[in-house]
Formats: sequence, structure tokens, C-alpha cells
Amino acid sequence: MIEKQFILENIDFRIFYGVNNSNFEHLKKLFPKIKLIARDNNIKAIGNKTDVTIFGNKLNEIINFYNKYNKINLDVIDDIVLNNNNLLNFNDKDVIVFGNYGKLIKSRNKNQQKIVDYIKSNDLIFAIGPAGTGKTYIAIALAVQSLKNKEVKRIILSRPAVEAGEQLGFLPGDFKEKLDPYLQPLYDALFDMIPAKKLTELFNDGVIEIAPLAYMRGRTLENSFVILDEAQNTSVNQIKMFLTRMGNGSKFIVTGDISQIDLPKNKKSGLLNAIDVLKKVDDIKFVFFDKNDVVRHKIVKKIIDAYNKAT
Repeated sequence: MIEKQFILENIDFRIFYGVNNSNFEHLKKLFPKIKLIARDNNIKAIGNKTDVTIFGNKLNEIINFYNKYNKINLDVIDDIVLNNNNLLNFNDKDVIVFGNYGKLIKSRNKNQQKIVDYIKSNDLIFAIGPAGTGKTYIAIALAVQSLKNKEVKRIILSRPAVEAGEQLGFLPGDFKEKLDPYLQPLYDALFDMIPAKKLTELFNDGVIEIAPLAYMRGRTLENSFVILDEAQNTSVNQIKMFLTRMGNGSKFIVTGDISQIDLPKNKKSGLLNAIDVLKKVDDIKFVFFDKNDVVRHKIVKKIIDAYNKAT
């Protein structure tokens, strides 16, 4: 008889154990010859050395499956422990990221797929088009994929701090608290793709950073996947400053909607200027979305049509 401790690393033990410990109780039934005791992220196994070793190996497989697919349930546990392989060999070549609870995140229209294809051999991509086409979402998915594959060391997401109807100075809180609501769409996408506990760790360690555009000045961003969202609200100088932050080993994606420019009428959009200036530069790709690429509610396409006709 031996006793061995196993630590659930990089995994939320509450998700691992399941609702009312359903996953853990099922695991215990699959290993009736050993005694399993769980406490927080520690599992103690007591039994024959061979049985405990087999349990440890299967536990590692379950953890690896969860870390890749963000999914764990009774079927997954059965497949791994009983070597069924029903769930473990499905074709996932088109999946960019396995989101939370097994959500498969992949391109949903032809222009999203262009971004997926272009990023493999280009370091700077512009994705331009109306709301609801998934420009930012697919860009963040590619950033998460690159981080998971260790192709970059960090993700940096940025937006220009242009108020949409409210003055920041009148909002409560410190500067970060004032800006967080404006940056919320970026947080929402990340929460779709990375478990909350892991995402908090990545934020705390500076592996993922969300910051207003002004914070980019003076920096050189190396080995990073960097996304500038809402670029239509940058000035010419701001977008030039941002683009020249690119360092070695980095990927940049710039997204924007030129139909929703919130700048004063006498100020030219940096995104419009960049399209004119950079459209013939080698190794820079432009992807232009239209209403047919809308992936939100079907009425969004009709709303875009109605406003286009009214202007």
C-alpha cells in the first residue's frame, strides 16, 4: 500500500470535481481498488502502487484534456479512463480555440477565415467593417491560440479612449475603473475563451494586458499578439504611433468600423488615413467586411441596411 498526493495545477478544482462533486464521485467508482480523498486542489490516492500509478496517469490525461478543450464531464472521464476514445479523436483542425465549457470557436464567415489564413504568414492585418461581423472576436481568438501554442509571450488589447456620449471625468472611480466599462467587450471575449481563474492569473502576471491606446506610447512590443480595436476613433498620429510599436516576434491586428467614427468632424480618422497610406505596402493585409458577414442576430443586418439608406 502506498499513499500519493496529486495536485490539480492550472485547473479550477470546482469545475474538475463537478456539480455536487459528480465528476469526482464518478472517478472514484472507476477506481474501486484505491481510496481517493479530495481537498481543494489536492487529491490523495491510497492503494496498491500499480493502481495508484495508473490513476495518476489517467488523472494527468484528464487535466491535459481540460487544459486543451476547456471541457470536462462524465463522458470525458469515461473515455479517458476506459480508453474508449469516442471524444478524443474528433477532427479539430478548423477550431481556433476551445472556449469555456467546450465551446468551439472557429471562423463563421469568409472574411473571418481570411484573417485566420493571413495571420499565418503576415504580421500586420487590418480588419474593417460594420458591427456584428466578429472582427474583434476572431482576432482575440487568434491571440489566445498563439499564446496557448507558445508562439507569443503575451497578449495586449487596446482601444482609443474616446467617450461615446459620456465624459470620463464625470464617471466614478480611478482611471482604470473609468475605462473598464469602455474596454468591457474585450473582457467579454476573453471570458468566453479562458476559464475565469486562469484568466485572472494571466492578468495578474501581465501575460494579458488590456489598456487604452495612450499607454502604448514609448513602448516596443516584442513577442506579443497585439490588437487595436475601434481604430476608426484614432487620430492619424495615434495610429502611426501604435503601428510603430511593433517589435520582433509580434503580430498586430487592427479592427475598426469606418461607419462609426466618433471623432470631431474636423479630425481625420487614423484608420481611414492608414488605409490610404498602407494599402500598397507589402506584407500588410486588409480584410473588408460587409453586412453579409454579420454573425449577430439577423436583425443587425437589417439595422445596418436601414442606416445606410438613411445617410
